[in-house]
Amino acid sequence: MSVKLKLLAALAAATLAISLIGTASAKTKPVRPKPPEQKQQPQPASPPQQIIPVKGVQPLTPEIEQSLKPKDSFKECDVCPEMVVIPKGSFIMGTPPDEPYRLKGEDPQHSVTIARPIAVGRFSITFDEWDACLADGGCNGNKGDDGGYGRGRMPAAGIDFAAAKAYLAWLSRKVGRTYRLPSESEREYFTRAGTTTPFWFGKTISSQNANYNAMNNYPGGPYGEASKGPKPVDAYLPNKFGLYQVTGNVEEWTEDCYNKRYNEDTPSDGSPWLEGDCTRRMLRGGGWMGFALTQRSGYRNDFPVGTFNSFRVVRTLAVQP
Repeated sequence: MSVKLKLLAALAAATLAISLIGTASAKTKPVRPKPPEQKQQPQPASPPQQIIPVKGVQPLTPEIEQSLKPKDSFKECDVCPEMVVIPKGSFIMGTPPDEPYRLKGEDPQHSVTIARPIAVGRFSITFDEWDACLADGGCNGNKGDDGGYGRGRMPAAGIDFAAAKAYLAWLSRKVGRTYRLPSESEREYFTRAGTTTPFWFGKTISSQNANYNAMNNYPGGPYGEASKGPKPVDAYLPNKFGLYQVTGNVEEWTEDCYNKRYNEDTPSDGSPWLEGDCTRRMLRGGGWMGFALTQRSGYRNDFPVGTFNSFRVVRTLAVQP
């Protein structure tokens, strides 16, 4: 065999040996298992903050006010109403043509945008809160009318429009912040709390949902008994915004003047409608004497300013839109 052939044979043998060693190594090299994928755990939502003074007046600082989130709550004095932060948003105001017992004046439906969060009274104003105003020399000395049902945590009743405004003036002076009545569109917005059904709790109603005259039912719902009077403001469950008895119990004043139905002049930004017949104002809530149809989220009512009803307060917040 020539020298050249011997060299080629030696090279081939060496290549084969290296290949066999590599194959053996591949067969014996342990395969490291992939670590299991780590699932990212969801962070628990922080609970709503509650800012409640023990005694005296404690207005929100600008820093605290800017930090408020939906469902946070606060009181700016020990005898002030508890306020809940309501998120900004848009909704369709009014009732659709196929809603059972829809009344004239609840149309046409139209879009309303609440551009900033607002703070709304968790409850209707109570007699405890009203009596604190009286004791401090406010509310023009008007005691309201409890109708024999009691005071304390009962909703303040027998309050005409001017008396409600007197309470708001006293509260605003005491705290150094502006408290007001809701507009009619704000009232429907925070009653619905994101829902589009006739009632914020569903398509029909029973006496388990609200305090009203259940002798007259709503389609799909049961008959019941007539209410025997108002109930404490924290009776029944709150809606999704954390507000109690936005349906039933008492009718509540809004800032809006009376207009028979919505039209092209109806505000679409949540502001009150101050045109029309301002000797009458719009009310919402249905009340304990109202039938089932009056408890609907889109139901409208109106009364002369000198008649007696109840109310709930709103505070505009200095927060980013």
